[in-house]
Amino acid sequence: MSLINIVAWLIFGAIAGWIASKIMNRDNQMGALGNIVVGIVGAFIGGFVMNTIGGSNVTGFNLYSLLVAILGAVILLFLIGVLRKV
Repeated sequence: MSLINIVAWLIFGAIAGWIASKIMNRDNQMGALGNIVVGIVGAFIGGFVMNTIGGSNVTGFNLYSLLVAILGAVILLFLIGVLRKV
């Protein structure tokens, strides 16, 4: 994996994580690194969910992939919120 691909994934993760943190009203609690981690992990969760329900394969950097990553990041933030309340 080249350096450009790694930087692209970090930026993609940061955007997805930031949008998800805005949706879940957690932006004040997370920094840039938190947004990146949530976005990247969310992309894996979103891809798993979409493959499980029969959605099309998520590949590349496009709007569909970004929406799937945001969905996964929202799910991740929701689960973290539930676990913190327990």
